Amino acid sequence: MTILDDLTVTPAAPAAPAAPVIPAVPAAPDLHRATAELRRLKEEVSRGPDPAATRRQHEKNKLTAHERLELLFDEGTFTEIEPLRRHRASGFGLEHRKPHGDGVVIGWGLVHGRTVFAYAHDFRIFAGALGEAHAEKVHKVMDLAADAGAPLVSLNDGAGARIQEGVTALAGYGGIFRRNVASSGVIPQISVMLGPCAGGAAYSPALTDYVFMVRDTAQMFITGPDVVQAVTGEKITHNGLGGADVHATTSGVCHFAYDDESDCLEDVRFLIALLPSHNREMPPAVPCDDPADRRTDGLVDLVPADPGRSYDIRAVIEEIVDDGETFEVHEAWAPNIVCALARLDGRTVGIVANQPAALAGVLDIHASEKAARFVSTCDSFNIPLVTLVDVPGFLPGVDQEHNGIIRHGAKLLHAYCNATVPRISLVLRKAYGGAYIVMDSRSIGADLAFAWPTNEIAVMGAEGAANVIFRREIAASDDPEAVRARRVDEYKTELMHPYFAAERGLVDDVIDPGETRSVLIRSLAMLRSKRAEVPARKHGNVPT
Repeated sequence: MTILDDLTVTPAAPAAPAAPVIPAVPAAPDLHRATAELRRLKEEVSRGPDPAATRRQHEKNKLTAHERLELLFDEGTFTEIEPLRRHRASGFGLEHRKPHGDGVVIGWGLVHGRTVFAYAHDFRIFAGALGEAHAEKVHKVMDLAADAGAPLVSLNDGAGARIQEGVTALAGYGGIFRRNVASSGVIPQISVMLGPCAGGAAYSPALTDYVFMVRDTAQMFITGPDVVQAVTGEKITHNGLGGADVHATTSGVCHFAYDDESDCLEDVRFLIALLPSHNREMPPAVPCDDPADRRTDGLVDLVPADPGRSYDIRAVIEEIVDDGETFEVHEAWAPNIVCALARLDGRTVGIVANQPAALAGVLDIHASEKAARFVSTCDSFNIPLVTLVDVPGFLPGVDQEHNGIIRHGAKLLHAYCNATVPRISLVLRKAYGGAYIVMDSRSIGADLAFAWPTNEIAVMGAEGAANVIFRREIAASDDPEAVRARRVDEYKTELMHPYFAAERGLVDDVIDPGETRSVLIRSLAMLRSKRAEVPARKHGNVPT
């Protein structure tokens, strides 16, 4: 036996297999949980980043962006887009502050059942200042409005360009301005000023069709009070420099001024109801209970026959239009002319009327600019024009001449001559000189011209005409006043009787004031299918 024979070899036990490595399995997708998380996130976005910011907004008598949009749109119809957008900027602490929405809410909804687009600055986020992402959101909703052919409303409450983002913020404003101009006369653009709007940001509202402002909370200016004081030494408050009343009465930048946001936004809704959605459709017609043939005999007592006596043209307009309801534009600026939207037989019309209760109804620089802009806007959106004429002429004076009454008056002339919508003029009393021509006379293209039996259409008033024509005879007379009176009567009899213009075809008819409403409604119905041929051109060269 060998040593090997003595060895007992015990076979080794097989090694235990290694435990398998099991990869971690992600939790099964749960759409309920994901949806709940989405809902929570969107609620946070709507509430804003900080309850204290919302409280501060309310303490200033200002609503939040979402609260304003709820007032603007029909209940439950607003659809927000890009609520989760965040900026990509860094530096100056921006990389640590990336709130959803980036300070602006955009989307669409219904106003009186019609689609309208809007964007609203959220002052709680970066004070509503515009950065790259913010601007891209605004560009998106502006493009959507233009493509869809629907009105665009901007609710402005922002601190201008976001300084931390530098020139990209300025480029964002450039994109807004370019789109404002591209959509001008294509879709209605309405700017609502509900907070500060300074520097270059103020030019976007200036490029839109209508500007609404709320007193005390809204201001617009290119350079603020601090800069003004540093450069000129003039000390002035924010409201004194660019508040609602300043722009509504002095600068003419603001068309409508209000005491609170609720009333303001309610009238924005009403204005939208009067306008078409775009320039290829007519304004919406509404049912009308006010009879089309209703007599307006009250006008005889409202308008004095004496051309030297004053009266309020607003009362005349209210007597004529449906249910006496008007929406006056630029009510507090250039009050010597009234521009108002109203309805006749349920259809929107634009009314331009001299106001004898202010400066005797003369045309001056501001009145010419105001009416020219109104005429142009009505023409852009297929709104027929009715012009009520009672004008003694253009305002004389060195100040008017040196400040360009010629070129400013030409703006109104250009606007009327360029308008292709139905145009009807009605001379109530006097219509003298160049102002008669400018106020949509037949000679510049009015489709129909009417007059009341008290009309006086002439180069100038009889007294002035007699003083010019018979100057030498009056001066040489032993009784100048008697000669002047005789010659005045002669001029009136020969050239200023109520039927002189009608006899020469410059007035289509002299009408009974009591038939004014029915005549206008019948005439507008006839002109509804008017199609005007315009020359091929890029655009006219508007006097500046």
